[in-house]
Amino acid sequence: MQSRSRYPSSRYKVTNRILIVVAAVALIGWGLGAKKDTITIGVVDLDQAVTSTNEGRKAREEFDRKKRQAESTLIPLMDQYKEQLEAFEAKKFVLSDDARFQKQLDMAELQNQIENTRKEITGQLQVDRERLIAPLRNKLVKIVEEVGREEGFSLILHRGAPGVMYTRESLDVTDLIIEKFNKQG
Repeated sequence: MQSRSRYPSSRYKVTNRILIVVAAVALIGWGLGAKKDTITIGVVDLDQAVTSTNEGRKAREEFDRKKRQAESTLIPLMDQYKEQLEAFEAKKFVLSDDARFQKQLDMAELQNQIENTRKEITGQLQVDRERLIAPLRNKLVKIVEEVGREEGFSLILHRGAPGVMYTRESLDVTDLIIEKFNKQG
């Protein structure tokens, strides 16, 4: 009887190694066949760029205004809850069991209303923020592409992209992107 091993056969290992070597040779050959130009890499922080542009500041101010306005709808509910809680705490020993239970239900209902309003506000604020920021981000991406072509970059990475763990400050083109964005207005 032939025993089966849990580990791949040596033929499988050899095949994988051959494929890796072929891939490495192909990549090296492709790299050698490319232009003799130097590779220029840049890094951009789009989040910083969005908040630093003139339009980004206006969008942030608009978002902050909407946030304050939305939060102002919560304040009366929270004040009402606080008043009910204080009244309940002051009278809970003199209330009948039924009256105490009813007050607790009223406060729980108000608490649920506050939580639902908070969730609704949070969802709406996320939508509002995206409506304000998405057009700016799209314009910035186009400007990054323009700068890449005009300045001869081989590659421009997003600072927050997965896999980018460290970059030298000299590679950062964020200020250049912001400057060009503000000029285009």
